[in-house]
Amino acid sequence: MAVAATKRRYRIDLAAELAECEANYARLLRLLPMLERDTHAFGVGAHLQLHVTVTERSPYTTTLEFCQLPAGIPSVAPRLTVRAYHDARLAEVIAFTSRRRVQPRYDYPNPAMHQPDEKSQWNRFLGEWLSHCLQHGFNLDRPLSEYCEG
Repeated sequence: MAVAATKRRYRIDLAAELAECEANYARLLRLLPMLERDTHAFGVGAHLQLHVTVTERSPYTTTLEFCQLPAGIPSVAPRLTVRAYHDARLAEVIAFTSRRRVQPRYDYPNPAMHQPDEKSQWNRFLGEWLSHCLQHGFNLDRPLSEYCEG
């Protein structure tokens, strides 16, 4: 007896996604208090730099571009565009490298070979990146721990 394979669609875990975005907002504010300046640069270890640029400001949102520069290899630098929603206290990835308007879910397979949970993966990556910067990063002028106390 042959069993027909059923194709299961990826279901977004909205509670987990919101929790990740809330945690990313908190990490972002610890890293860049009040988002006061338009540019920030951090060292992460001996060979990486993280550059953060505010690209857009409005009363309820701030859009930032993160660019990680590995020593000597700028052509492979990952770029994330992140939108911080201040009223909701959420931060989410809205673009990765050159891709724009990322969908919350993709059918698989698809022409661009996006993973079904690609947006969730990007938001988890942002969380790991911010956490790593908070633990091991340093401002080019003073240690990041001075930003994170209090």
